[in-house]
Amino acid sequence: MSTDKKKQLVLQANNGNFVLPHTPENWVLKANQGYSPVQMVVAATACCGGYVYQEILENSHVSFEMVQAEVSYTRNEKKPAQPLKQIEITFCLKVTNEDQRKAISCLRLIDRHCPVIQSLDPEIEVTQKAVFVD
Repeated sequence: MSTDKKKQLVLQANNGNFVLPHTPENWVLKANQGYSPVQMVVAATACCGGYVYQEILENSHVSFEMVQAEVSYTRNEKKPAQPLKQIEITFCLKVTNEDQRKAISCLRLIDRHCPVIQSLDPEIEVTQKAVFVD
């Protein structure tokens, strides 16, 4: 017997677009009118990876302040649907000099604990790095 709990989102069709209902304003999931579905996958990957990284840092007793996550991506133009090829995430954070090596070491744990990264096609290369700011 499966113990997996099914979750559901409903995307509304609106004038040829799909809209994710959200208050105060719905999110249009279409390039040039909002974020494209591919951009949402990339953003979800960076966001989930960021949450996981923060939890790993906390569990590793690294004092930090997350400033932002920057994410870039490339698509495989050799394949017909041009799927994602690579996602690069840069976490910008404040960490004391003595904890920076530990913070870098914690990056290697993100992939195995991030459900979004685990859900991606294994051909998509996901990399993370930390940049320390003042």
